[in-house]
Amino acid sequence: MTLEQRSRNRPVLVALCLGAALTVLAALFPFADRAVLADHLRASYPGYEPGAIDAAVSAYLVILATVGALGLIGWAGTIWAARGGKRWTPWLAIGLLVTALCIAAAGLTVRDVSGDVGLAPLPGWLLVLPCVPGAAAVALWRKAG
Repeated sequence: MTLEQRSRNRPVLVALCLGAALTVLAALFPFADRAVLADHLRASYPGYEPGAIDAAVSAYLVILATVGALGLIGWAGTIWAARGGKRWTPWLAIGLLVTALCIAAAGLTVRDVSGDVGLAPLPGWLLVLPCVPGAAAVALWRKAG
């Protein structure tokens, strides 16, 4: 990769690293504040016993941690490809962005059997947060291309 290509790639790499950092934040927040999930579940299912709420919170934590880990793998792969100057990197970024947007939209809109949105709104919106620098990286590539 030439010096010119590296300097042109720098804003993209910054956006990608910011996206990875926001993914870590989105994945760790539910662990730091389990009450957000528990309160949402208690409101959606007032008849649930505390043990059932705890089990549901644990299930959500596993799901959100898995999504976060897969997201980090995606960010790491995209950063690696961008640093290596791979020509297919923008296509990888677009594919991962579309996937992330679908996951975030599902987290914000899918309703469970109670009729309420399954995922508490705050963790749902935190899933959207890393999509912003992802979209910026894709836009920067399109501008440079």
